[in-house]
Amino acid sequence: MSCRIRILCDNSAGALSGTLGEHGFAALVQQGDESLLFDTGAGQTLLHNAQRMNVDLRCVEQVVLSHGHHDHAGGLWPLLQAAGPKKVLAHPDVFASRYVLREGSARSVGIPYSEEFLAGLGASFSYGDAFREVLPGVFLTGEVPRRTSFEEGDAGLFCDLAGCRRDTVLDDQSLVIVTGKGLLLLLGCCHAGVVNTLELAREKTGVGEVYGVVGGCHLAFSSQPQIDATIKALKKYGLKKVSPGHCTGFHAAARLAHEFPGGFKPLQVGYLLEVE
Repeated sequence: MSCRIRILCDNSAGALSGTLGEHGFAALVQQGDESLLFDTGAGQTLLHNAQRMNVDLRCVEQVVLSHGHHDHAGGLWPLLQAAGPKKVLAHPDVFASRYVLREGSARSVGIPYSEEFLAGLGASFSYGDAFREVLPGVFLTGEVPRRTSFEEGDAGLFCDLAGCRRDTVLDDQSLVIVTGKGLLLLLGCCHAGVVNTLELAREKTGVGEVYGVVGGCHLAFSSQPQIDATIKALKKYGLKKVSPGHCTGFHAAARLAHEFPGGFKPLQVGYLLEVE
C-alpha cells in the first residue's frame, strides 16, 4: 500500500506557485483511501495552501496534534469553520499553559483556543498517551520516553510566565509509518528528541530498519554538542531519506545536508513524498 505525505504548512514555500510559508507545520498523510491531517499550522496558511494544492480538507475525518503549541494547532479554528467537524487525536496535556522565555521577553506559545471553544466548532477530542494505530500501518507514538543523555530539549520553554517551571513538552508525539523500506518518521517538532523517538518506534513496531525522517527536528534551539551527538546517532541508522523543516534550524539542516548528501531534501510547502 502506497503512503503519500504532502506538506501543507511549513516555514518556507517551495516551487508551487501561490503557496505561502509561515512558522508552523501541517502535513496530509494518505494511506490507501484513508487520510489524516498531522498538525494544522499556525492558522494563516493551511486553507490557502490546501486550496492551491487542490486538497479538499472536508474529506479528512481526523486530525492528529503532535503537541500543544500554537504553530501546530493554531489552524484548528479555521479548519473546523471551513471543513466541518473533525476527530482530534492528542495527548491529555495538549491544552497545558505554555510560554517561551528568550532574551528577557516572555510570550504564550500554547494553543490559542480552549477545548470548549473548539468542541463547539465540531472538534471531538480523543486523548491518549500510548502508542496507537491511526491509519493502516501508520502509528502515533504517544508519549516518548526520554532516554538519551544528549537530547536535552529546549531550555527556553516554561509552564509559567516567571520561568520557574521548565516545560519538557511531555505531550510531544510523532507519526511512525511502516513501509517496505523500513520505518518512516513524520515529526511535528520532536521535542522528545529524534533518537528517542526512533528508538521507541523500533521497539513498538519490531521493525529495526529506518528508511527516513521527515519534519521538524527542533534543533534550532539546541546546543552544538546536542546537534553533533544527534547527527552522529542518526548516521548509525543508515537513513535513505532526510527531509528536515520547520524548527530544525538552518545550521542543523546544513549539517544534515552535508552528512546525508544522497538522501537530503529540505522540507517546504508543496513537498510530496510517496513510499510503499
